[in-house]
Amino acid sequence: MPRKRPTLFLPLACLLAAAGWLPPGDATAQVRRCVGADGSVVFTDRRCADVGGVERRPHTGSTLSAKRAYRGGCARNLNDLVHEVTSAIDARDGTRLAGVYHWAGMSGRTAYTILERLNTIANRPLVDIAPVYPRPPMEYNEDGTPYPYPSTTVRRTPVALRLEQTIGNTGTPSRTVFGLQRHFGCWWIRGG
Repeated sequence: MPRKRPTLFLPLACLLAAAGWLPPGDATAQVRRCVGADGSVVFTDRRCADVGGVERRPHTGSTLSAKRAYRGGCARNLNDLVHEVTSAIDARDGTRLAGVYHWAGMSGRTAYTILERLNTIANRPLVDIAPVYPRPPMEYNEDGTPYPYPSTTVRRTPVALRLEQTIGNTGTPSRTVFGLQRHFGCWWIRGG
């Protein structure tokens, strides 16, 4: 003979739910993004103060944009420039790539042509960005023949950035070389 289940549990659960009492850990808990004193990010359903942090809303823009705005809005060193070019291509954002292009003294017609080219470049998958250095000056022996090895090592500044990309999903390689321009304390790309 089957056992009967007590019927008291179901009406009691309905009564508690109707009264608005929900057990802890309900599905309506809010997840908070908290930043600790050491800068680490913690996601929790408790108040940020309870975990030793402060609440900080996620940025709508990128962190780099906020840093650039604080520093004056341009790439002050080549690492920043490479990072911005990489980020623009990863985001498939030709306008962002145009933000690091040196537009000074350019006509409107030329600018539109370059902007179309930058949009095309931004929409290609990026494989690598490599600096292009100037050739070291050639040294000569006393008899006028070229000396095969430079006598000193000189730290050189790159003169261009070489972008290695693929065209679409085909794997066909594409190479673009942007010259580097220093203007008003900032680094810019040009040409391409």
